Amino acid sequence: MDTEAQHTERDPSSDTEDGSRSARVSEDTNGTRDAADAGDTADAGSARSTSSWRRTAFVGAACVAFLLLLSHFVMQPFLIPSRSMEPTLQVGDRILVNKLAYRFGSEPARGDVVVFDGTGSFVREQPRGNPVTGLLHDGAAALGLAEPDETDFVKRVVGIGGDRVVCCDKNGRLTVNGVPVEERYVMLGDRPSAVPFDIVVPQDRLWVMGDHRSQSSDSRDHLGNPGGGMVPVDKVVGRADWIAWPFDRWSTVQETDAFDAVPAAPAGGHGTAPHG
Repeated sequence: MDTEAQHTERDPSSDTEDGSRSARVSEDTNGTRDAADAGDTADAGSARSTSSWRRTAFVGAACVAFLLLLSHFVMQPFLIPSRSMEPTLQVGDRILVNKLAYRFGSEPARGDVVVFDGTGSFVREQPRGNPVTGLLHDGAAALGLAEPDETDFVKRVVGIGGDRVVCCDKNGRLTVNGVPVEERYVMLGDRPSAVPFDIVVPQDRLWVMGDHRSQSSDSRDHLGNPGGGMVPVDKVVGRADWIAWPFDRWSTVQETDAFDAVPAAPAGGHGTAPHG
């Protein structure tokens, strides 16, 4: 008996279907892997961004902390808000105040331009305001970004402890311990003082005046106040040594030789009683 060989034929559509399924599985697998890779990349980018932001914030905070420490102990910028020290200092100048100038036994000298706290001498004690606002303002002022407190002043030292300061002699000049002073730093056209005075500066105090005499509220304006307009030495913040801004005025605050010929105050004090 002949036996006919039976050939089983595969349906062509089966190969196509299996190939398509395999392709889909491969595509799905690759798509999932690509999505996972993209997610990993996004996560890595986000982590790097966060890390970069934290690093920048840390560096910024460290710089601000360094500047605050520097301004508190070594050198502090001050913004000049008025015309009282023209032509030496102009409105908008940012000066750098050397806070170490009088830290190691030295004291302000005649002719020095100083920044001082006028509380108790130029202004009365002020009630404390909002502590947060005050702290933010103090921080901005310490960086030279805001005007200084209303109790901070910049003036030139004209008399130190024991000096007799008189205005004016017959030639219209201010005298210190009997010696006329040629004040070439005074604003052109200003007199040394429109207000006559004759005072002796107590020990550990300063008699200070602005260079723009007609625009300056200084020791002369506080003769009748407690302290007589004299500034305690321990209220001096520091000496103005540099003009840092604007760039076209970048320079040192020039020293003066106006007081070089002035002798020291007599040890026994001055013979005649001065008056304001």
